[in-house]
Amino acid sequence: MAQILKGKEVVDAVNEKLRAEVSLLKEKGVTPTLGIIRVGAKVEDISYEKGAIKCAESIGVDVKKYLFKENITQEQLLNVIAAINLDLTVHGVILFRPLPDHIDDNTIRKALLASKDVDGITDQSMAGVYTGTDLGYPPCTPRACIEILDHYGIDITGKKVAVVGRSLVVGRPAAMMVLGKNGTPIICHTKTEDMKDICKSADVLIVSAGQAKTIGPEYLNEGQVVIDVGINMTDEGKLCGDVDFDAAQNIVKAITPVPGGVGRVTTSLLMMHVIDAAKKTI
Repeated sequence: MAQILKGKEVVDAVNEKLRAEVSLLKEKGVTPTLGIIRVGAKVEDISYEKGAIKCAESIGVDVKKYLFKENITQEQLLNVIAAINLDLTVHGVILFRPLPDHIDDNTIRKALLASKDVDGITDQSMAGVYTGTDLGYPPCTPRACIEILDHYGIDITGKKVAVVGRSLVVGRPAAMMVLGKNGTPIICHTKTEDMKDICKSADVLIVSAGQAKTIGPEYLNEGQVVIDVGINMTDEGKLCGDVDFDAAQNIVKAITPVPGGVGRVTTSLLMMHVIDAAKKTI
């Protein structure tokens, strides 16, 4: 049976460190603060928001909410972002997307300061990921993948890492972060030929395919480590990942569960970015 790489263990270790950092900042008169911008009331957005607030409260990070109806105009939203950019008491911002159709996502993303972009949505933050610099912050989900590997002592130096999915949210930045850890990434996507063979030959799989149980036993090998980013709902109403967990745990060396894996770590890393942004204001 595979080792289960539980997110809770990672979260506990990260949060303990973050609480100490928050205490030091507050002694210096700085309270790390996250701004949450939500347009509309999508169930998934509200769910993530509640999780983020709960995590923030447990660490000592303050939260300011900017909640708007879907009929907010693009100009009004740009004015909100401009005000937040100037607000020195708000250190980091997350913006729930996709936005309503009448609002241009590209325009809104460009308006947010990279220094406050704690979830890696701006072009500057993405440039920071690709150049290995501290311009902005990387997306929290791919960073969570790396954090889990580091926590469990899984060294990917020189290892072949297959990344399934090429989105700017997970796949591409994950591949860059693998390079940063001296791994050898291969990005697979819907047009990739021989994807099963590529995945099966990899030492590590990072899967963000966006479809339930896409990765079955024919993609896997013994001794492999699998990081499952997917969050899907089965016909029975249960959460599952992009990997067939039941089959995989009998084959691979280690695997993250869904739920209870990568997702649990992302909000802690979001707080890590907020705290880091707060440090830079001192």
